[in-house]
Amino acid sequence: MIINSYHSHDFQQLDPAVRQQYAEFLHQHLDQYGDSLPAILTCFDYVMNHGGWAFTLNVNEALAGVCVFNETHMNGYIPENILVYIAVDTQHRGKGLGKSLIEEALKHVKGDVALHVEANNPAKKLYEKLGFTNPYLEMRLKR
Repeated sequence: MIINSYHSHDFQQLDPAVRQQYAEFLHQHLDQYGDSLPAILTCFDYVMNHGGWAFTLNVNEALAGVCVFNETHMNGYIPENILVYIAVDTQHRGKGLGKSLIEEALKHVKGDVALHVEANNPAKKLYEKLGFTNPYLEMRLKR
């Protein structure tokens, strides 16, 4: 298992075809909890232009996981980072790879971290084991 980390500038330097591969991986493996491919690519643009991190996990040289954080630049009143996406290849789930990927990512990402997870998403248990809590009720106005 190899985990690679890419901060904004490093991620920007990657071949666009490689970034596209990472986006397609997320689109495929986020299942019903995912976003459209254009939305994922917009998140990647944010990482490159405004700050963030991308992490990849390889098993036997094959891509097995991707994790993406956006930096908020709102220290002190909003968490400094948002865990936007994490996905592990379906054939590797249940082996602790998602936990390893997040734990390694949290070593690089500085400051507080927020994430959104649907109540019925099985990953919620992993987030709770890692120390994430749900002290707030989120409300949205959709336009």
